[in-house]
Amino acid sequence: MTVTANGPLPSGSYDVAVVGAGVVGCAIARELARRPRLRVALVEAQDDVGQGTSKANTAILHTGFDAVPGSLEARLVREGARRLAAYAAESGIAVEPVGALLVAWDEEQLAALPHLAGKAVRNEYGDTRLIDPPELYEREPHLGPGALGALHVPGESIICPWTTTLAYATQAVRHGVDLHLNSPVSEVSRRDGAHLLTTPRGTLRTRHLINAAGLHADTLDRHLGHHDFTVTPRRGQLIVFDKLARDLVHHILLPVPTALGKGVLVTPTVYGNLLLGPTAEDLDDKRASGSTAEGLALLREKGARILPALLGEEVTAVYAGLRAATEQDDYRITAHPEQAYITVGGIRSTGLTASMAIAAHVTALLADTGLDLGPAKDLDPVRMPNLGDAHPRPHQNAQLVAADPEYGTLVCHCERVSRGEIRDALASTVPPRNLDGLRRRTRARAGRCQGFYCGAAVRELFEGAGA
Repeated sequence: MTVTANGPLPSGSYDVAVVGAGVVGCAIARELARRPRLRVALVEAQDDVGQGTSKANTAILHTGFDAVPGSLEARLVREGARRLAAYAAESGIAVEPVGALLVAWDEEQLAALPHLAGKAVRNEYGDTRLIDPPELYEREPHLGPGALGALHVPGESIICPWTTTLAYATQAVRHGVDLHLNSPVSEVSRRDGAHLLTTPRGTLRTRHLINAAGLHADTLDRHLGHHDFTVTPRRGQLIVFDKLARDLVHHILLPVPTALGKGVLVTPTVYGNLLLGPTAEDLDDKRASGSTAEGLALLREKGARILPALLGEEVTAVYAGLRAATEQDDYRITAHPEQAYITVGGIRSTGLTASMAIAAHVTALLADTGLDLGPAKDLDPVRMPNLGDAHPRPHQNAQLVAADPEYGTLVCHCERVSRGEIRDALASTVPPRNLDGLRRRTRARAGRCQGFYCGAAVRELFEGAGA
């Protein structure tokens, strides 16, 4: 198992290099790990997997009911949802099938609901149902006044995005994929039938190249001479409300979608919080992931209509993520066989749901570029810590605590994280390299005090492990 974060990159040649270790890049690396004949590298600019869009989204496992019928995205979201639901159950990834309500607030939106129900049928999802105001308010009694009806989409779920990305990476590394962190690709050249990737840690050589660079996919594409699309970072700001607000909603509350996306929603999380957001701000700066007073004010204004009682609840955190929007309302996945190169661009908010299907699709394209993949094998299952609030935590397992008292010693009381869980994360296949990475693996410092009480103890354990 090889995970590197410093020092020179290996001097040998890989069969395939995947640039970008977000949820899609990690899913592709995992799929390629099923081909033991291949030597595969997963190359990431930052110091951990899932550091871009994958760590800052609404964490919804979509049905794809409102995708553009017949699009590549529609097919891959539909297929990916089935694959990921099964994988999550196998791997211990937290999922809650809460369902969604697409709420209409005016006559125009109400008139659009039957069209959306028909669109869902064209996307092979036939379980939607129109509901009237009495049933809507029976289901969601805290909903703001004036809603005219809703479309019920029972198949929508919430999921842990951090564990999903980490599970893919863990399985990939355990089956021979080399993960190279802190390796931003600044140049790409082609020589003697191979791609040469220039990074601060040296040059990496690979026969075939897969571009899963997210926000920077267009930049990497241009290094290979292609100008097929431009990524416009679309910022989504979100507000995280305390767990005491969780009982205010029972479903994902969706607005009627617009051209800019699904709009501002209220959704529970598997961690027991409520999310309000996201905004949809097209920017020029691919690093502008900060929150703004204007954005948060807009969210509170929208939230006051959707769920008035929510604004009286305490805010645990705010965050913002950047989505890789392009000129086309679909994924931009293109094979260039003459260059032994595949672009996986324009993967927007549905990328989490579609990730496993995208990986299978890209692997098939890779075979079409002339690479002999060799026979496929099943991967050994991976079992991840379940971070869901609805799932029993280790400190509640008397047998586990009796066998190892470290699981009974809580460090982060807000999120009920034990010393044993922190120890396990620090010794894992893809360990955290900073406190934020540890938080994504354990939830330590992610609760209502944001590390005020446990921060020193968590840091001491992190530094004591030599991380």
